[in-house]
Formats: sequence, structure tokens, C-alpha cells
Amino acid sequence: MTKHYILQLDPSAKYEWDRCSLRDPITADRPEFAGLIAQAVGEQPGSYLVSVKIEVQVLEQAAPQSQRELPPISELSSELPTRVPVLQSRVA
Repeated sequence: MTKHYILQLDPSAKYEWDRCSLRDPITADRPEFAGLIAQAVGEQPGSYLVSVKIEVQVLEQAAPQSQRELPPISELSSELPTRVPVLQSRVA
């Protein structure tokens, strides 16, 4: 069974539990490993001695937001419209 998760490491996070978080890339849920292991074992009731192998492969690394390079404001201003239409709504 192969599962993909997003690991976020933030040593400066306000709370301890947000310094290292593992989330599903689609639902943003935190993985519940006991449920995943039970799914792999099957539906038969009982106690099982299981071996769990975790293999980690980094597929992509995103730069932290504070380190992402943005173009200078002068380059962005040439792409911005000079006039923006204003929409008015009437309340009946």
C-alpha cells in the first residue's frame, strides 16, 4: 500500500504540534496509522503482531514562503490594469 502525504517542518511554529505535521495532500487530514494498518491486515477480529516498514521518498520540496523569490514590484505594476471596473448592486 502506497500513501502520499505532505510533511511540513516549521521550527518557528507557534504551537509544538504544528512544528512537524503530516497531512493528506487532498483532504489535509492527518493520517491515522492504526486505521491504515487495520485496513491492510483485513477484517478478521483478533490481535496481530505486525511489522510496519516506512519508506520515505521526497518527491518534491517547496521553498518556505519567507524564502520564495518574488519579482520586484516594478515588474508587477506593468501587468496590473490601470483602471478597474466597479460593479454596483442595487438592493430591491
